[in-house]
Amino acid sequence: MTHAPNVSQVDPALKSELAKKGIAVMKLQELYNWGRRSSIWPMQFGLACCAIEMIATACARYDIDRFGAGLFRASPRQSDLMIVAGTVTKKMAPQVVRLYNQMPEPKYVITMGACSISGGPFKEGYNVLKGIDRYIPVDVHLPGCPPRPEALLHGLMKLQAKIDHQDIEKTEWYQKGLKREFPIPEFGPNGLLPPYNPEVWQPQKRKEITVPA
Repeated sequence: MTHAPNVSQVDPALKSELAKKGIAVMKLQELYNWGRRSSIWPMQFGLACCAIEMIATACARYDIDRFGAGLFRASPRQSDLMIVAGTVTKKMAPQVVRLYNQMPEPKYVITMGACSISGGPFKEGYNVLKGIDRYIPVDVHLPGCPPRPEALLHGLMKLQAKIDHQDIEKTEWYQKGLKREFPIPEFGPNGLLPPYNPEVWQPQKRKEITVPA
């Protein structure tokens, strides 16, 4: 069996000439991804001091709306981007996972600040989670304490670049049997149960060092 040639390909020179006349030629996948990347709706919530930088990014000086992500939604059911801005305590971690589960597909996560990535300066605290990526998948990590609004814009552009290269037929949310309802941790006698979600994060195994006799 022979496959038919790809008739959707357009000569680059002809494509350039058509663009000069205001005619855009693109694949359906490119149009689909362009629409998604240009209309990201972040969730309107903040956890700690990094939320101040997130708020500043939405103000007139930095204007995150230039990138199509200025419509912050108060409901997770109308959001497709979660910006975890600030320290995630063990008391707040179940609520963050619950909000993530309520977001429709496709959905993305940006961790903003050292605290949401690894616990930051409160890493040794008994009440602070050592990174929200232990329970939900994270697409972009923004280090800093706190990261400036320019860093959040840079992280948003990195997320948009990821969306641009996604294949419609191979994306996770179109696959059958996909499980995106992640377990919500509960309080146990020694902390959160489960301590982490093995589907998205697993602790590194320590290498055994043998000392010669």
